Amino acid sequence: MSVFRTHVLLPVDEGTAQAGVLEVKRRLEKELNARQLLGEIKVLESGTVGIVGKGVILAVYPDRVYYFNVREEDVPRIIDEHLLKGRVVADLDHALIAAAESGKAAPAGAKVGLTRSQRRIVLDKAWTVDPENIDEILVAGGYRGLEKIIADRIAPEAVIEEIKKSGLRGRGGAGFPTGMKWEFTRKAAGDEKFIICNADEGEPGTFKDRLILEGDPHRLIEAMVIAGYAIGAGRGFVYIRGEYDLSIERLRKAIAQARKYSLLGENILESGFSFELEIRKGAGAYVCGEETALIESLEGKRGNPRVKPPYPVTHGLWQKPTAVNNVETLANVPVIVVHGADWFRKIGTDKCPGTKVFTILGHVEYPGLVETDMGTSLREIIFGYGGGIKGGRKFKAALLGGAAGVFLSEKLLDVKMDYESLKENKAVLGSGAVLVMDEGTSIVDMLFSIAKFFAHESCGQCVPCRVGTQQILQIVYRLRQGHGRPGDPETMSLIMPIKSALENFRDEFTMAIGHAGKS
Repeated sequence: MSVFRTHVLLPVDEGTAQAGVLEVKRRLEKELNARQLLGEIKVLESGTVGIVGKGVILAVYPDRVYYFNVREEDVPRIIDEHLLKGRVVADLDHALIAAAESGKAAPAGAKVGLTRSQRRIVLDKAWTVDPENIDEILVAGGYRGLEKIIADRIAPEAVIEEIKKSGLRGRGGAGFPTGMKWEFTRKAAGDEKFIICNADEGEPGTFKDRLILEGDPHRLIEAMVIAGYAIGAGRGFVYIRGEYDLSIERLRKAIAQARKYSLLGENILESGFSFELEIRKGAGAYVCGEETALIESLEGKRGNPRVKPPYPVTHGLWQKPTAVNNVETLANVPVIVVHGADWFRKIGTDKCPGTKVFTILGHVEYPGLVETDMGTSLREIIFGYGGGIKGGRKFKAALLGGAAGVFLSEKLLDVKMDYESLKENKAVLGSGAVLVMDEGTSIVDMLFSIAKFFAHESCGQCVPCRVGTQQILQIVYRLRQGHGRPGDPETMSLIMPIKSALENFRDEFTMAIGHAGKS
């Protein structure tokens, strides 16, 4: 067995693939071979590291150095300077990981941001293994939760009870207790039941589910098999955003591998339990992120939301009991089964245990994905993991939870990012999207983009939304042009993003109205 002194990881996701990561890999292997170094330096493809907008990323271990925006012509210098002489190529865009788990700080002046150490549960294997290699997944602990249930003959009701005890809440937006949803579905009348994974992810600024699927597709498969076993479902569906080509490709490969290893399909691990899993591609409709609209789409109908009640747990897919969970929610399940509810509850807050995956975008040094404890402050997420405001500018606002979220000003930078704390401050966690704006951002312009989005994405099923979104768009357009009228802000104040914008940045709207009076 070969022992390598250095591992070079090349994260492959939609962004890095478009930036040319495979070409960089081929150049790296060619140059290492020419220097007879392939016997001591191992080049590996991995899942996403979580950083976006930085081109090709190359990570060197055990040195814990990341290079960003790597081009083919940079490869010889990285090999000669870093891999041979042990010197970081300082003039290339790079960062060092803060070795928090070892108690050591990063070197003075080192950039850290999203590369700093994180407590990872959902993403624990996402960038350390090849997501297309089930053997690596198994060695790293994949399917251990499913194996435990079967080996220890844990009853479905006991699995649900453990999930309830863990306090796991839905990570898609509303934060509903997952164990309760499973219990309702299991107890619902009906011989056939379903588990659906909502991987549609249409909320602007949110891409966590895509990166989870790209980095560790087997995690979702294991979770859905466990969920199916718990609620009494023999069939599951992954409703995934149609544009997520790499996620779909890797999930299909993972499903085929899982079937080959008897982890999916008939008589799983000779347990007597059978479970089938299908992928269904969405067509890009924002409204299909809502669970009943998603179900309508799965049935081959127009994706319009249903009137509730009844809820999917009793009348879901084809009017049969159905549990619908988000990708991130399900990704927590296997680790809870392995380590137990008590272990999980020690992480995060009392009412919101566990971690949360956040997508950080906008005017930050390190846009991308971060997984951290529930209850971490917004300041820590932006200035710690996000590396602060780009170009040293001042923070102005953060839009939390996507387009349907809320604007937070500087006075709420220390708010804790969990469902309860944000609710107390009239904010929402939503999908975990954090869109950061610097001092030069116009909140009115931001609202115009949001209004335009909702006017376009309205399914048109009800008059208040179909007509109201168009009226709001017209009002914001007037304000944006400096022709606002007295009463315009109040007319729009029922909508959550607009209400929060008015509460925190009313002066910008007042100026728009005042400008109109002078013209």
